Amino acid sequence: MLADRVKEIGASPTMMVAAEAKKLKSEGVDVIDLSMGEPDFHTPHNIKDAGINAIEENRTRYTLNQGTNELRIAISAKLKRDNNLDYNLNEIIVSSGAKQSVYNSILATVNPGDEVIIPAPYWVSYPAMVSLAGGKTVVIDTDEETGFKIDPEQLLSVITPKTKMLILCNPSNPTGSAYTKNELESIAQIVLKNNFYVLVDEIYEKLVYDYFEFTSFASIDPELKKKTILVNGISKTYAMTGWRIGYTAAPENVVYAINKIQSHTTSHASSISQHAAIEAVAGPQYVISEMLEEFRNRREYFYHELTSIKGITCYKPEGAFYLFPNISYYLHTKSKILKVENSFDFAMHLLYEAHLAVVPGSAFGKEGYLRLSYATSMEHLHEAIFRLKKALNKIH
Repeated sequence: MLADRVKEIGASPTMMVAAEAKKLKSEGVDVIDLSMGEPDFHTPHNIKDAGINAIEENRTRYTLNQGTNELRIAISAKLKRDNNLDYNLNEIIVSSGAKQSVYNSILATVNPGDEVIIPAPYWVSYPAMVSLAGGKTVVIDTDEETGFKIDPEQLLSVITPKTKMLILCNPSNPTGSAYTKNELESIAQIVLKNNFYVLVDEIYEKLVYDYFEFTSFASIDPELKKKTILVNGISKTYAMTGWRIGYTAAPENVVYAINKIQSHTTSHASSISQHAAIEAVAGPQYVISEMLEEFRNRREYFYHELTSIKGITCYKPEGAFYLFPNISYYLHTKSKILKVENSFDFAMHLLYEAHLAVVPGSAFGKEGYLRLSYATSMEHLHEAIFRLKKALNKIH
């Protein structure tokens, strides 16, 4: 009795791992969760106060489906200030999280049979969203040696008359790799010669390290902006995952189509969250540097300890808050609990043997790897390394 489209997708593996970890926690097990892409910081006080004030001022009624004018004005100013991009209000739509922004964008542009190019490793939901829209995912495999980034030759090799979109997550979830301006320009040249969209997921734009300079894809060329669907939000930068505010900046006809879809699904995002989001994007930004410095320290420690373990290699990420280590050395082994044939088995071994929650690389289209989030305390990371080493000694 279920729709065929549901049969073609699975549940989000990150949510599945998190659910199992929470189950163990509820049973009194001390689980260290490295599976969730969620900052462990609190939402800054000025932003929380803006939300509280919105409640006190009774700003609790319907807003424009596209988002309040005030918030879209603030987003437009942010895009100009940070990315040198000019978007008018009719080119911006606010949604209930960046995930909905991505999905709405795909629904608004992808027809059944259209091809969507997605580099792997990819965020787990991209292929499922394409499938739900009736599209076909075309995967470009990348590797650790090239920083998990596609090159122009790879992109050219998969473009067909059915190509409708390229999805680019920059910086990347799950690898943390980020494209330089020169690398983006090489991709842009190909896009400009072909008639397809580029959906750029830039939710981690502020979380970059070591003086890396982030470049928004749409800013490279005025003509490129006409083919770019830019998705961003407030969840990662301001530790506001539960507030559920994302936004899309795109050509006006695309935003109009997204607005129609959203009007029949969720309508507008939470009115309270929208008012808090204005303070986030338009208010003081010092909290970003404070959070970033702590993430950088965690990255340095976690990367150093992880790569000192025999058999484990890892690309050192430029952004986000993930490590994506290669654990192939430990596959095709066994423990007292199970055979460790793939990354999912390895993740289960860590969960049940070491009480570490991680996400298998297969969830991201890359077998033989794990995604580890260092969006947790340094104390937890120290303990995680200790438990990981202990668990590795129990497989052979």
